[in-house]
Amino acid sequence: MAKKTIRDIDVNGKRLLVRVDFNVPLENGEVADDTRIRAALPTIRYLLDHDAKVILLSHLGRPKEENRDQFKMDPVARRLSELLGRPVKKVDDLVGPQVQAAVAALEPGDVVLLENTRFEKGETKNDEALSKALAALAEIYVNDAFGSAHRAHASTVGVVQYGHLPAVAGFLMEKELKALGEALEQPEHPFVAIQGGAKISDKVGVLKRLLELADRVLIGGGMANTFFKAQGYAVGASLIEEEAVPQARELSASAGDRLMLPVDMVIADRFAPDATSRVVPVGDVPEGWMILDIGPKTVDAYTQVIQGARTVLWNGPMGVFEMAPFATGTFAIARALAELKDATTIVGGGDSAAAVAEAGLTDEMTHVSTGGGASMEFLEGKELPGVAVLDEH
Repeated sequence: MAKKTIRDIDVNGKRLLVRVDFNVPLENGEVADDTRIRAALPTIRYLLDHDAKVILLSHLGRPKEENRDQFKMDPVARRLSELLGRPVKKVDDLVGPQVQAAVAALEPGDVVLLENTRFEKGETKNDEALSKALAALAEIYVNDAFGSAHRAHASTVGVVQYGHLPAVAGFLMEKELKALGEALEQPEHPFVAIQGGAKISDKVGVLKRLLELADRVLIGGGMANTFFKAQGYAVGASLIEEEAVPQARELSASAGDRLMLPVDMVIADRFAPDATSRVVPVGDVPEGWMILDIGPKTVDAYTQVIQGARTVLWNGPMGVFEMAPFATGTFAIARALAELKDATTIVGGGDSAAAVAEAGLTDEMTHVSTGGGASMEFLEGKELPGVAVLDEH
């Protein structure tokens, strides 16, 4: 069902509680990568331009009592202020008198950022009292944090569930739901899905769904090793999931030629950037060596399939792209997607998004998702709690 957005409501002079995803990396007390902050700017600017009173809230990291100071939202407020070109007041609490006073002082076109939602223990427990306290701050709730929509927390679900606020999507949430939804519901064929990353176990549901929908599913990364093991190939000291071998065998058997595995790989004698490495065919991995990237023949075969696609959905790197010698496969796939003309290319967040950004190709993709776990659950067909509570048209 189509969800209402901020376009569908009158926000003029109203107090809006806006859940954003400002879970950004910090270095030396400053924002190291502001991609997620920039992604929320269209929603924030629209609300400010329409004279709303904007109350922002987000989680940041996984704070504990002893390291809370490292996860305060102050650096985020500074960076957001620079990007907006206007002051952003940061409040040192999430709820309580200080927050209530700051909200009461808001004028139309003002913006305030509350403290890290995870400083309150009730956040991750979807606590009713915390949810009601947050809801009491505003007249309308906006969720623009797709990356957190798979979690039933106080700031993503409870404010609506217990606080009974009208709830709509921001522009980023709308964009994510549209891009990922269309890829699943009405993809233009040939539809090619590329799945990488380390594990099969957390992607079995997604793989099953994609094998039903896609014309081809290309496998890379550590998960390919588990498929090799299931087929009886030697994998040396490579990362595998022993407990997922039966699932890999089952997926291979049911998929037929729709599932493509690497035909060669880059192996190394240890897990290090300066390791001795070489290219070998499938099954030719000596004891003690490990598979760390797809090989050149696999890159060529996968590129050929991608070149004929009308829709491509990519989630998960092809190798250990964080180490330059083992990034070739991942970057080659990124370039193959970037070179597609008149095709829809969707990158499913997390490490894939980081790899595309590192390759300088983000702008060449149709859509790069901001949600890692949320994207995966959405693609699997699960209902995301933070989306389910939003008002429908």
